[in-house]
Amino acid sequence: MSLTLRSQSRCFDGTTQFYSHLSATCNAEMRFSVYLPPQADTERVPVLYWLSGLTCTEENFITKAGAQRYAAEYGLMLVAPDTSPRNLGLPGEDEDWDFGSGAGFYVDATQKPWSRHYRMYSYVTEELPALVAESFPVDTSRQSVFGHSMGGHGALVCALRNPSRYQSVSAFAPIAAPTRCPWGEKAFRGYLGENRQDWKLYDASELVGSSGWNRPILIDQGEADSFLSQGQLLPEVFEDVCKAAGVEVQLRRQAGYDHSYYFMATFMEDHVRYHAAALGR
Repeated sequence: MSLTLRSQSRCFDGTTQFYSHLSATCNAEMRFSVYLPPQADTERVPVLYWLSGLTCTEENFITKAGAQRYAAEYGLMLVAPDTSPRNLGLPGEDEDWDFGSGAGFYVDATQKPWSRHYRMYSYVTEELPALVAESFPVDTSRQSVFGHSMGGHGALVCALRNPSRYQSVSAFAPIAAPTRCPWGEKAFRGYLGENRQDWKLYDASELVGSSGWNRPILIDQGEADSFLSQGQLLPEVFEDVCKAAGVEVQLRRQAGYDHSYYFMATFMEDHVRYHAAALGR
């Protein structure tokens, strides 16, 4: 697979890079960002995937979260894909901020016209890791995933459906029970159709009991998050099903914090350190 390097910048003695490539999974150009820590100059390093939220691109996390400083300290490669295919000319593609462009929801769409391109679950779990393994000095036996909001939902689903692939998972303000909230219902109906049984494949609160996941899960949730009060996130639902399933979840409710990257930057060190320990760093 051929990569196009779009830009790069030195950062904490490593390098932040932006790439594009033609995705066979999404049948479209896809973009992602990478942080190569200084340790990657001399060894294969673990990789930590970040999945961003609604309206975000491959740039938001890598430019706003402040994660490179901690990735350099622990010797972790960071990879952050875009949140959907773009510029495809599909009807309705750019009409809503919470569906279509920037809102792939990390599912493999089954409904036309989305099914040909919106295959973000397979992209982030299969094609992108294969491309990263082929192109960068990574230790493919050590990878983890985390994300925010829609991307927190994606990270939880990816880990729960692939417990042998990811060593750890964490999330900031995840959409924790998407089959029960307006965002998830809209996205799943559009991408997956009316059969709610199909939706459960992409709902962490439905998956956790049968997933086989047996490691701790870290979640941070701001108590001043407006989407929390609107019933979009439902972390308490996920907390309850984890307890019932015997899965350890640390749900940290952070007073005064909202849904923004200011919130994420505040607690990013904790999350990177948590993954570093799981990845043997």
